Formats: sequence, structure tokens, C-alpha cells
Amino acid sequence: MNNLLSINNYYYRRGGAEVVFLEQNKIFENLGWKVVPYSMKHPKNEDSKWNNYFPNEIEYGAHNDWRSNLTNAFKIIYSWEARNKLQSLLDTFEPDIAHLHNIYHHLSPAILSALKANRVPTVMTLHDLKLLCPAYLMLNSKGICERCKGGRIYNVVINKCMKQSIPLSSLIFAETLTHRLTNLYKKNIDKFIVPSKFYRDKFIDWGWETNRLVHVPNFVDVKIARPDYTPGKYLVFFGRLAQEKGVRTLIQAANEANVELKIIGSGPQEEELKLLAAGLGANVSFLGYQSGHALYSIIKNAKAMVLPSEWYENAPMSILESYALGKPVIGANIGGIPELIRQGETGFTFESGNVASLCNTLIKVNALKDTAIAAMGRAAREWVENDFTIEKYSERLQNLYAGLQK
Repeated sequence: MNNLLSINNYYYRRGGAEVVFLEQNKIFENLGWKVVPYSMKHPKNEDSKWNNYFPNEIEYGAHNDWRSNLTNAFKIIYSWEARNKLQSLLDTFEPDIAHLHNIYHHLSPAILSALKANRVPTVMTLHDLKLLCPAYLMLNSKGICERCKGGRIYNVVINKCMKQSIPLSSLIFAETLTHRLTNLYKKNIDKFIVPSKFYRDKFIDWGWETNRLVHVPNFVDVKIARPDYTPGKYLVFFGRLAQEKGVRTLIQAANEANVELKIIGSGPQEEELKLLAAGLGANVSFLGYQSGHALYSIIKNAKAMVLPSEWYENAPMSILESYALGKPVIGANIGGIPELIRQGETGFTFESGNVASLCNTLIKVNALKDTAIAAMGRAAREWVENDFTIEKYSERLQNLYAGLQK
């Protein structure tokens, strides 16, 4: 039996990284591996017999007590608690490989020292741009931002990149500076997994070694996501309602194109977007957060899915899920989105952040015959079945693991 130590800040379905983390655990358990999770304690966590080894939850700013906030600030930079508890776990469990997902702020790279000391081969999936951009997104109020390139990370403070807060931005600056000066990530992790070719190229452009980066695309369970190729009457967006997702641009374009749009999700821009749609008189429905069968049902009854992102998306699971359900995708030409769309075959791309470009694309798609939309949905499903299955994903990871094990 092979032993996998699977590490992520949270042990529940909080976001895309957590979904990949949890589903990957199931995949390897089904392959006969012994999978041990390591996360931070949290009230929403799934049950685990390893919970006693999890460090306590960090919620910076959640307390009025300045001492608590100061303690948490130090933990964000380097958590001795997380490192020591992981060492206790390693005293009872000997992994053949450790696979990290998101560890920033909570577990912190302190745990990497324990893995290295115990000679555990370690890989990390780069779900975002945190190791390049202290604020994750390479985005500010004016659009894409790469000001921190070349080590100029002081820009995170100058531009108040973290929630427009100087104290919080200063903390993140201190965190990033410490980690870079000590080289904790690069010297302790053997390989970095990038789900998109775009992220691989971006890390190389920012000075990372090509041979440390391995492209492993995401996956979707095609057995659960059963397709329906019959085109519906509306377009659908599902995701977080935040600036970087470009939903404001989408609502404006949908209104100008006179198409019906259903929006699934919640987030900080939700009320603002509802007011925008109401003010325009747009044919837009807000369906709130949906998951599982309810989510898939709405997507399956749509004509196409729209992904209007205005930041460097990695490898959006929403595209693969839509394809698996037999729906083409209209995506912004930014980040890793274009490499997941075969123009005119599985969907269309448009200029990110450009209302007119998106409007014209929506009009074009809405004018297509149902047979053409269905053909695109079939081509999308076929692509997923060939390249983005659980079997393909596990094969790629096992080959990577095998090359690193003692």
C-alpha cells in the first residue's frame, strides 16, 4: 500500500482548491492508497480521525484582543504550532509522498521544514498566483497588475492590495518577504503542479525554473456529470460574485444583446450586481448559491455557460463541468481560459472586460441553430472524456509521484 499525506488549509468544500483536494483524496483511496489529511481545525471540517493533529483555526482580525491578533500575525508568517503538530503526525505515519494544495496564512510554509527533515518527497499544486503576487490575483481596481514582478513586493503596501488596508497589506508584505528571504517554498518542495499552461508560462516569466513546474490539468467526474445536448433558451454563469469574475461586464453585455441570463453564486458584489441588473431592466435572474444536482440541472437546461473573468484564471473547473454536461462555453481571452476553449468547436472567446466584444459574441451564439449548439456540446463532452477524466488525472499524478519516491 502507498501512503499519501494530503495537505490543505481547510478540510471542507470551501472553494475550488478544496474541491480538488477532497476529490483527489477520494481518487487515491479508491486506488487503494492510505490517504491521511492534514488541515487546520475548523467548525465546517469533515470528520477525520486525524483531527487531533490539526492546528487550531486562525482567524486574523476576528478578535478585539490585540494580543490574539499579534499571535495570529506571527502564525500567518510561520506557524510553529502547525509544524510541531505535523511532526507529531509524522511520528506515527510515514508517507511516501506529501501533496500540498493551499497552505498560505493558516498552516504556513513552516510545515515544509518538517517534511524536509523527515525526507518526505513533496509536491504542491499552484491553485493561484500567491507565490508571485502577495495578494493572489495580480489585479487591482484598474485591472491586471504585475507591479510586484522582479521582487518589488513593497507594492502590496503602497497600493493597499489586501482589502484596501495598510495594516493587513503590511502583514502580507512581511509574510511574503520572510518566505522569500528564507526560500521556504523552493528549497523544500520538489515539484510544483500547475493546472494550466498559462500559469506554467507565467511562473517561468517571473523567473522560476522550468523543470520545477509540471503541467497536470484538472479533472471532472464524467460518470456523475451526465450530458444533455438539447440547447436551452438562457445563458448561465456560475461562480463567485466578485470584481475579478467580470459579472458586471456580463450583465451589461447580456442586456445589450437582449439575451436571458441566469446567475448562480454569491459574493461581495451580489447586491451591487442586482441593482445594476434592475437599473438596466436586464433579463437577469439571480439564483443564489447552488450545488450538486440543483446546480447541474440549471446548467444542463442552458444554451451555454459564460465565463467573463477579468483576472488571470488558472484552469476553471466551471469550464470542465459545463463541457461534461454537454454545454459549450463563452469565455474571456485571459489567463488559462483560452487553452480550454476550441474556438468555434467547443465554444467562443471574447476580449476580457470589453462589453461590446462580449455582446457581439452573445448575439452570435444566440443566433446559432440548435443543431450547431448541440454539436458544440458533443465536441466539448468528447474532449473532457479524452483528456480531463479522473483516470487521466490519477495516471499523471502517479507518474509524478513515482519519479520522486525514495
